[in-house]
Amino acid sequence: FISILDADDFFLVGRFRELFANADWDFAADNIMMIRDDAATDVSKITAPRFSADPEFLDFERFIEGNISSRRVQRGELGFLKPVISRAFLDRHGLRYDENLRLGEDYELYARAVACGARFKVIRSCGYGAIVRADSLSGQHKTQDLKRLADADLALLAIDSLPEGSKAVLRKHERQVRDKYRLRNFLDLKNEKGLTAAAAYALASQSNLIPIVRGVAADKLDALFRRAGFGSKQPVPPRRFLMAAASPVGEA
Repeated sequence: FISILDADDFFLVGRFRELFANADWDFAADNIMMIRDDAATDVSKITAPRFSADPEFLDFERFIEGNISSRRVQRGELGFLKPVISRAFLDRHGLRYDENLRLGEDYELYARAVACGARFKVIRSCGYGAIVRADSLSGQHKTQDLKRLADADLALLAIDSLPEGSKAVLRKHERQVRDKYRLRNFLDLKNEKGLTAAAAYALASQSNLIPIVRGVAADKLDALFRRAGFGSKQPVPPRRFLMAAASPVGEA
């Protein structure tokens, strides 16, 4: 088995006991406790509340839906999960990380695995701790990283065995990522080559123009609200969890 652990993150005591309580999975992930870096003074003393496991198996459609983000909502995409993975399953299907991706590489691997029939089990109990930093590399991706991720979705769409419902939600994810790329590319062109070049890019197609106009308008509106004292940026709490969870019966 392979267990993913990002730099600065840590496992909580008892994590693998919970995940290996049943051997009915190919990928198994638990809840993630996200801790603001200034609140993580000694990770060896950090414990998580006891949540009910409430196991769930993710199918392809559910997994992709769980990676479609919403504006003004703290990020909680299922691609952030850090599962224990069956090495035998990876080898059997020839699955590896896409080394061309610098954004969404976990998401792409998990999606391709589920498309190959992986039993992806998720439990709500928490065994993984993640330190959240303002200067995290995951939040500093380049414009072309967005394009590569959208292109990865197009590659997934080429899988013949995907049912139409799964393809529909995958197209939605691809459009969201592609629209982010188009907006970022417009802003890059404006900064590097001036407004004329940026406008030419925006007007080149309706597919460019609509997300650019929508994105610029949303950013301007957010800035206006902040200046007026409304809609200030949501503060990052000292601790939060990737997935909502309930305490065991009989516990507060």
